[in-house]
Amino acid sequence: MTDETAPANRGMTIVDGVPTSGGLHCETTALGVLLAHSGLTLSEPMIFGLASGLSFVYWDSTSQRLPFLGGRVKPFVLTQNLATRLTLDLQVHETTSPRKAWDQVRASIDRGHPIGLQLDSHDLEYFTTRVHFAGHVAAMYGYDDERAYLVDTAQQGGRVSTSLDSLARARAAKGPMSARHRSFTLGVPESSRTTPEHLVSVIIPAITACAEAFLTPPIANLGNRGIRTAATRMRSWFDRVEDPGRDLPVIATLMERAGTGGALFRNLYRDFLTESHALLTASGQGPSVDLLTQARDRIAESALLWTTAAGLIEHAGTTGDPVHLWEASQVLEDIATIETTAMRTLRSWQ
Repeated sequence: MTDETAPANRGMTIVDGVPTSGGLHCETTALGVLLAHSGLTLSEPMIFGLASGLSFVYWDSTSQRLPFLGGRVKPFVLTQNLATRLTLDLQVHETTSPRKAWDQVRASIDRGHPIGLQLDSHDLEYFTTRVHFAGHVAAMYGYDDERAYLVDTAQQGGRVSTSLDSLARARAAKGPMSARHRSFTLGVPESSRTTPEHLVSVIIPAITACAEAFLTPPIANLGNRGIRTAATRMRSWFDRVEDPGRDLPVIATLMERAGTGGALFRNLYRDFLTESHALLTASGQGPSVDLLTQARDRIAESALLWTTAAGLIEHAGTTGDPVHLWEASQVLEDIATIETTAMRTLRSWQ
């Protein structure tokens, strides 16, 4: 760090009572940490579903080395959706000043509050896949003179640490999906201490909002239209990427194992629908929840096909045979049909 960004020597400060096991996805993991510390414990699928998190985006531009496939709403929209639906106290801070950014984070931890950070995972020393992704989110719960202590996904280690220098670089990242040193906290007012009865009242609006957004995207790169766009564009990826043998396996890894656009979010939403089914049934809304069962089974089928598609993309790279991209393209066409049917079923609750 430069003198302008370096924190003062203060010793170690750790927020007590922070869950550090890590979840499946970065933003839902961070939200779970902040909510639990404020007295509200929700499963990761419930957090994802109440935030209307399921979506799809295909994004490609001349500034990108690789096309991007995302299986969820944009970074931080998930957090905003959850805060709105559960009437949480969301406080967001952004600045172009690294010094102000650090002072704000340090002050929150000094007060005993963990804090969410949006950053570029490439610069985090513990990260196993070193690819630039500036939409990554982690929860920070402590620091000392040299390191920041974070909670990230279970895949990355759950309770992890990185140097303050690397944290500063990750927070200052520019480019697609980046933010200006964004940090945020979540408070849970007494009126929002969610009970099963309260969850029942917000589950259906969360589901129908998610379905409507998926089925009526404003541009062809998003939602069900985005999946078909990706299906068409990937057929020419051998001409799009610089080194297919290197780059196509990276795309497949990001989709399936890093979770950007593969099965992970479909599995989370499947589990959200399963948990919602149980809550709605217990509340006496039995007949209507048959729709959940139908949609859940289709989403589960879709998740398996996303894994198949990622495997075909990787195989195209390792074999040098573009026919596997055409096969993956057809799988995505099938996925678009299945997910459109599922979302129409869920939207019918309106």
